[in-house]
Amino acid sequence: MALESLIARFGLAAIFVGAGIEGEAVALTGGVLAQNGLLPIWGVVISAGTGACVADQLWFWIARHYQQERWVKRVEDRPAFRRALRILENHLILFTLGFRFIYGMRTVAPIAISASHLRSRTFVLLNASSAAVWGVVMVWAGFWFGRAIDPWLHTIKSATLIVLGVGAIVLLAAMTPRLRRRLRARRSPHAQVH
Repeated sequence: MALESLIARFGLAAIFVGAGIEGEAVALTGGVLAQNGLLPIWGVVISAGTGACVADQLWFWIARHYQQERWVKRVEDRPAFRRALRILENHLILFTLGFRFIYGMRTVAPIAISASHLRSRTFVLLNASSAAVWGVVMVWAGFWFGRAIDPWLHTIKSATLIVLGVGAIVLLAAMTPRLRRRLRARRSPHAQVH
């Protein structure tokens, strides 16, 4: 099956699932694909925003329902979770609207918010509003990036290579802090005692 057929068949579903799991990289890539005419721009915006909203909503509801579970306690032990709680205590509504735009907060924020006094109905409204804005911003950023590099794109193969290259760069940027933490942990005196 040709790449165009795969994108036409699974493109928006892949954007929906990918935006819920990965987030920015998928939304940006969807914008580049839309700029190349492979996906409809507003379909990508809706799929990305909805996928992100559904994923965050699931994290919120699951964490609220299973607050005493071990996996929730492990998330609560993360430094990002403690940082989210500090911000959350002072700015609950603003944090709920903006967490998806703060690097490193996307997974832990809905869990932290679930531990707050924010009502579920309010979270649904704030989460949906924020996801809609996020979808528009990220997909259109990818679209304009695609337009900026369009003069260098002549075939679907070169477009695919550039999209994969952008995805690899975003993935590497996302993994760099984690790799640095691991290296620091290995170098720390506590790690050498064992």
